[in-house]
Amino acid sequence: MKESRRLLLKKPVNPANFNKSGLAKSLNAFSLTMMGVGAIVGSGIFITPGIIAAKYAGPAAMLSFVIAAVVCSLAALCYAEFSSTIPLAGSAYTYVYTVFGEFMAWILGWSLISEYLFAVSSVAVSWSSYFQNLLSGFGIQLPAFLSAAAGTAGAPHAGFNLIAFIVVLAISLLLVGGVQESTQVNSIMVIVKIAVIVLFIGVAIFFVRPANFHPFLPHGVHGLFKGASLAFYAYIGFDAVSTASEEVKNPKHDMPIGIIGSLIVASILYVAMAAVLVGVVHYTKLNVGDPVAYALGVINQNWAAGIVSLGAVVGMTTVLIVMLYGGTRLLFAISRDGLLPKAFRTLNPHTKVPVKSTWIFGIIASVFAAVIPLDKIAELVNIGTLFAFAMVSIGVIFLRKHETLQQINSSFKVPFYPVLPVISFLACLYLMINLQIFTWHMFVIWTAIGIVIYFLYSYRHSRLRAGLREHESES
Repeated sequence: MKESRRLLLKKPVNPANFNKSGLAKSLNAFSLTMMGVGAIVGSGIFITPGIIAAKYAGPAAMLSFVIAAVVCSLAALCYAEFSSTIPLAGSAYTYVYTVFGEFMAWILGWSLISEYLFAVSSVAVSWSSYFQNLLSGFGIQLPAFLSAAAGTAGAPHAGFNLIAFIVVLAISLLLVGGVQESTQVNSIMVIVKIAVIVLFIGVAIFFVRPANFHPFLPHGVHGLFKGASLAFYAYIGFDAVSTASEEVKNPKHDMPIGIIGSLIVASILYVAMAAVLVGVVHYTKLNVGDPVAYALGVINQNWAAGIVSLGAVVGMTTVLIVMLYGGTRLLFAISRDGLLPKAFRTLNPHTKVPVKSTWIFGIIASVFAAVIPLDKIAELVNIGTLFAFAMVSIGVIFLRKHETLQQINSSFKVPFYPVLPVISFLACLYLMINLQIFTWHMFVIWTAIGIVIYFLYSYRHSRLRAGLREHESES
């Protein structure tokens, strides 16, 4: 076989192996939905509605979130079909390996590693900043050198973000304890977070002034869609649910519910938050770091501000749990295929958790969070996710034509096939094109590093390719 064709080798799928991964099956539809909500509804819900209203959409910010949810839901439908057809760890990486081949799967998997790695690091930095603000309320101040990474704006004497470093390691320790325990903690935190959001809406809704909704579209339709572009990134995270496929008791039934259900719950919360926020405070005054706390101050409900602060910290903690979990399961899947060293797929015999993978990923993310400023580490999150969304969307068309997978009775099918997958693919490409040039430069550099690793290690250690060589030598 020509070497160029070897790059297009597709991963064979044997339904008989779906239940033989070794990972503990302890998740259900509720825990998956809580995972998705935990990843999507983070600190952003307390910040982005105000920014979108003030800078782009005005009172129509709620519609920006609706538009973003619609675009995101198209990709979610495609993820749901893949996850119910191929209930294997690895999310988009595994799906692309099955329908497009190894090289494209590696490129996508490498991009997703950046998404999870930098998402964990950036959220940890935000968590640290918010937590230090809470500490300052009690008169506790960290030394300037340990308060943030060197080069952080407004912190000339900073050198190492100690809190960000510690919180990532703490979450890693939680995940090492077992999936069921981790998801139970996540579910409790998600419920607390939703309760805090509902509390704000319940308190603030009585202070809504209809006059604040005029003019409804101050920057026209263009501003509405600009706001939707920013709002789209608030929904990033539901794809982490699909990394849990092998640890779900009934993936064909529960995976679609978890993916789509978490997106619906998150959309309702974001739209309600945006609607109440602009109703309480005129949109021109919402371009602040904490618009929710600001709104509570405007209506003299400061008693609730501390509770909202707690909700923000809890919200970021759930994002850390789910994104760190997703990254370790992605490394597990790639390593199982031989494209990464064996250490990433070694399971603890008692907890059935990839302990080494969890610690390696957690330590790298904690170091990044401690030494790299937030504005630098957040750049790769968006483009890696959109690339994955685009490939999964167009991949559904090839999934339906796959000889083996045609025989599998998946519990979910994307409606209006092939129109919706194509629309989802084009929508993701459009959003990618509109990303900053610097983001594209970083994406190209990261991809180039991945290609070098592939040809130096992954290509020679691929288990699929090793099986092919053994078959050719026998014949």
